[in-house]
Amino acid sequence: MSNNRFPDTVIYAVTMALAVVLLTGCQTGGSTASSREGYFTWVDDKGRVQHSRIIRESEPDSEDRIPEQDRSEPSVSADHPEFNLENYPDGNELERRGYVRPGEPQPYFTWQDAEGNIRTSYYQPDTRSEVEKGRIKPPVKLTPASIYQRSDSPTPVAEREGGDPDAFAILGIESVGDGFLERWSEHCCEVFGRGDVEDWHSDREFGLILDDGSPVHEFMTGRSPYGLIRVPAGGEKRDFIMRLRSFADDGMFVPSVAFLDKTMKPVRIVTDLVADYVPETWHRRGYLESFIPVFPGHGERWIVIFTRDKDLREQTVIEDERGPRAIQHRLQGELGLAEVRER
Repeated sequence: MSNNRFPDTVIYAVTMALAVVLLTGCQTGGSTASSREGYFTWVDDKGRVQHSRIIRESEPDSEDRIPEQDRSEPSVSADHPEFNLENYPDGNELERRGYVRPGEPQPYFTWQDAEGNIRTSYYQPDTRSEVEKGRIKPPVKLTPASIYQRSDSPTPVAEREGGDPDAFAILGIESVGDGFLERWSEHCCEVFGRGDVEDWHSDREFGLILDDGSPVHEFMTGRSPYGLIRVPAGGEKRDFIMRLRSFADDGMFVPSVAFLDKTMKPVRIVTDLVADYVPETWHRRGYLESFIPVFPGHGERWIVIFTRDKDLREQTVIEDERGPRAIQHRLQGELGLAEVRER
């Protein structure tokens, strides 16, 4: 009678082989090629222990792998079922529509008429800003200009050793003691008489007329009539913005402005004003309009308004319903001054 069981020697050999394999696997650090590639162990029909590699799909080396945080998210198509412009429209465009999405009904309100009937009225939301609605005033934009002012602690311009002494003049760089304000101050304004003085009015716009009867002074920038306005002291008056208008009437006076301290010495000059022209209407003339800050808290006590020879040689070109035309600059003119209240 045949015996189908394995001999005891075979069973013992297989058991010892498996034990050796298990011990070897536990002690191995995983740095061998077989551990990196992967394998499995099996026993053939003759009781021999065999090793076979596990064939896997090729993977990129760790150096070639792209870190998770560096992988870009797949782009969302416009036809995406969820992330599309219909579900997530542009915020600015939605605001312009009054936050009403395409295809949605207009907002509405219900009300009761005189007969007691309930009615519904649709409306378009008003998306204008508070400035556009006129509820608040837009911030005042100061007029661009050339500004020359006195510095309490001027920084001297150091001369380079061996430099050309005429280099500053060639490059148009003036020394601190020979600046425009200092040279302009040599011709103004301590000799001004204080008889024809206009006081500043904070509560209203007031006029200043420069004509043949106005005082005239020989400024460094040319001979010009001038207007002198007294500003309250800094303790009585805070800094403010002056609106200066020059009206067109068979010509126009182009103003420059000088600010003096209490001793009538210039502390700041504002000239080359890039003023805006406001065209005439049926009830008023056209005018140049400028916005200039005034600093009584920093010692500015007097305002001098004058013009320059340079301005008299030029003209202002405007365009209205009659087409482009030129307005000549004159030594006479009518000005309007007012304090701008931003709040």
